[in-house]
Amino acid sequence: MGQRVSRSDFIWTLTEQPHMDRRRVIAEKYPEVKKLFGVDPSFKYVVAAMVAVQIFFCWLIQDEPFLLVLLMAYFCGGMINHALTLAIHDISHNTAFGQERPLTNRFFSMFANLPIAVPIAISFKKYHVEHHRYLAEDGLDTDVPTRLEGLFFTTPARKLLWLFFQVPSFLRLPPSYHLQKGAHRLGNPQFCDPAFDLFILFTFGWKSLFYLLGGTVLALGLHPSAFHFISEHYSFSDKQETYSYYGWFNLITFNVGYHMEHHDFPYIPGRDLPKLRALAPEYYDTLETHDSWWAVLHGFIMNPAIGPYARIKRKPRVDQAFWSENVFAEYIEAALFYVGYYAVRDYISKFISVNYYAKTPGPIAKKIS
Repeated sequence: MGQRVSRSDFIWTLTEQPHMDRRRVIAEKYPEVKKLFGVDPSFKYVVAAMVAVQIFFCWLIQDEPFLLVLLMAYFCGGMINHALTLAIHDISHNTAFGQERPLTNRFFSMFANLPIAVPIAISFKKYHVEHHRYLAEDGLDTDVPTRLEGLFFTTPARKLLWLFFQVPSFLRLPPSYHLQKGAHRLGNPQFCDPAFDLFILFTFGWKSLFYLLGGTVLALGLHPSAFHFISEHYSFSDKQETYSYYGWFNLITFNVGYHMEHHDFPYIPGRDLPKLRALAPEYYDTLETHDSWWAVLHGFIMNPAIGPYARIKRKPRVDQAFWSENVFAEYIEAALFYVGYYAVRDYISKFISVNYYAKTPGPIAKKIS
């Protein structure tokens, strides 16, 4: 224990990911599982309260000593900000307002993003959808570490450093590493986040901004609430690629520990994932799980069989996609939709077309009349 990692490559497999088959079998045997799909009615209020609490703490600590601000950022603000990143994860599956209101979900994810101080919501959704669709596929699943990470972070000290700085699911998105969607799609700027940062800076001061930004950086690195990054998909047995954790940390992380259940049915809100396991226990009780995130951390750092290479991986089914777009296109389109521009445009276009062709002699006018 504690020596250099023995792996020199990922765990390559020719099998399909297990979640789609298990989803089909459970849905056939328990059709009532569909009743769990949809919206968590309390979710949006919990997220709004978390955002409000962070703003309150910004006011509270603005004149406190820096050491206290640092401790607050790690133990309090970091915990809340990490939970907000997991809220953004849930919102990316449209569990806040439902599948029929995707744009509202997207704007709400931007609202939840405000205290995080770094815009992640839009890019996260783009790539997280493919993490589910192309789980562990080379170049398509951005959650899988790069070869450079696997080659370099091979000792306990280096793995500890990797955990401290990696910010796994949110910063491993550069186009030189993984699936590319064009520079603008990848870094589509959420202008409301910098505006909120400036509001905090000029209203409460730099300590309050550090509280938010520092809390985000600390809580997405070597922080108790971030250990789920390791527990979810790092293979501790070479046989299983997704693991669940059923401990008390789920109470403050929107049940992110129920990760096998989440990948089986991503449109079930986090609050209801325990109900899925209770409904179909025979499909989960026989699978390996984690009892402690602290044990996961210790195993990852000290076990020579575990490291960034300890991930099941498969060949990609599709080629990488490349395209670019206007950096503000999504926001302009959303704003125009909300003010009714497209409805008015379509109405005017239809009105002009009908009146023009009605006055034009020939078969077209006859057909309209």
